[in-house]
Amino acid sequence: MPAPDRVRALIASVEAGDYVQAIEDFYHEDAMMQENEHKPRAGRAALVAFEQRTLEQVSMRTRTVERFAIEGDTVFINWVFEATGPDGATRILDEIAVQTWRGDRIAAERFYYDPQR
Repeated sequence: MPAPDRVRALIASVEAGDYVQAIEDFYHEDAMMQENEHKPRAGRAALVAFEQRTLEQVSMRTRTVERFAIEGDTVFINWVFEATGPDGATRILDEIAVQTWRGDRIAAERFYYDPQR
């Protein structure tokens, strides 16, 4: 089970825009991540590479997290991101992340959001 302070540190890192560093600091080497119904990505190196490619295409800002919960090894976080594309249009992504922690790192994470927004 993750310590509440460890989860708060992850949240602070993402809120500060340290997206790639957060993956490096808080995910297991063999971690998996999945967007809605898409195929999961596996391995921290692949997660970092995907995040870097994403940040090359959009400018991201994370709103202050207002809701999260810890239940055993499962953590729920309501992230709200503002993603601005090359065309200047900003998309709001309001998602729920469901994380499975192993010790003090994330082993698996799945995001749930409305892809039409």
